[in-house]
Amino acid sequence: MSSLPRSIRQLTNATLPDGSRVDVTLDGGTVSAVFPAATLAANADVQNDGSTLDLTGFLLLTAPAEPHAHLDKALSWDLIDPPMGDLELAIESWRDYTAVMTDESIADRARQAAILLLRQGTTAVRTHVDMLVGDDPMRGVRALVRVREEFRELMDIELVALAGPFVPSELVDEALDLGVDLVGGAPHLAEDPLADLRRLIAIAERRGVGSDIHTDESLTGAPTLGEYARLVRDWTVPASAGHCVRLGTLEPSELTAVITEVLASDLGIISLPITNLYLQGWQHPVGTPRGLTALRALLDAGVRVAAGADNVRDPFNPVGRSDALETASLLVSAGHLTLDEAYAAVSSGARSVMSLPVAGVEVGAAAELLAVRGTNLSDVIANASADRFVIHAGRLVAQSTVSYDVAVPRVAAESPTPSLAETR
Repeated sequence: MSSLPRSIRQLTNATLPDGSRVDVTLDGGTVSAVFPAATLAANADVQNDGSTLDLTGFLLLTAPAEPHAHLDKALSWDLIDPPMGDLELAIESWRDYTAVMTDESIADRARQAAILLLRQGTTAVRTHVDMLVGDDPMRGVRALVRVREEFRELMDIELVALAGPFVPSELVDEALDLGVDLVGGAPHLAEDPLADLRRLIAIAERRGVGSDIHTDESLTGAPTLGEYARLVRDWTVPASAGHCVRLGTLEPSELTAVITEVLASDLGIISLPITNLYLQGWQHPVGTPRGLTALRALLDAGVRVAAGADNVRDPFNPVGRSDALETASLLVSAGHLTLDEAYAAVSSGARSVMSLPVAGVEVGAAAELLAVRGTNLSDVIANASADRFVIHAGRLVAQSTVSYDVAVPRVAAESPTPSLAETR
């Protein structure tokens, strides 16, 4: 049996991204104090009851949040064995497979995917869920509602009804009745994208819930993001747009006009690098476009930007480690963000777009924290050590330890310098 979760009261000797070393106290799910390192070691009240973590050699970060997952699809690649290809081929492969899925099989994969996310440090997930073809379209919805309840004390899970263009509006209502939180869809796949977008927004308004729409997930075509922003201009509930690939190929004047609309509505934008890098550009074997949204323009304009992994080992993306550090690394190499911007997109930026409370190492913030073995943010994003401690709501919910035993090269063996072999 696991000894977790376990309440944590103190974190000692942690390194922050700015290089400072600190001790931190937690009061339930809140950070109550931050001191210079070694302050708590001198405190006679320190208890040896398992509520203190010594984070010497670890970087302490705001825990990642996954703003765009598909837990109902996750880990299905090997089961489906689909051909590799673009978005249309992935949709076709997935649709064919859904005929044999059951509530239990969907829940099993979703559960595994959630555990992988939690193990790597993600403590909040927003996942889309399909309304499936066949006689029982709510199979995925029921499965994910169940998994959300199972993980209720371990991570925050939010559900979005992914209503494709051919999903009747009454099924979206049924999904909301079963416990789904937000209205979603993919209007860019519809014959009339703007009409489908307006349909989805009308459902959300009628039900008084927010929306998270797959938006302009293509390199060409008329963008719908500006109209989406106008439709939610006066909303007081969350609204966000995922993918937004088309922004990355717009001319500067067009891009500026769309971003102006996005800012006016405070619409959150979610970039999904690993899946968009995989799905986009198959028709361009020479000078293949990166297929990402206009990250630099959005950030420079002050738009709230999040980033996530999207699909993990399913027909829409055959790879992925369920690790926010993988997403951050791709934002640096493919999106040209700084290290700080990249990690913010998968942590504080993601939490903002998901309308979650501020978290991190500051007094009064939610105690949603990730400690990764490493010296600084560059080291952590580049090497993504598996040595991690994951804290959700002030409780340790995952910890990982890795060991290395590497043969020493002859020159090192004959040298007085320290051995290259390392065991932890």
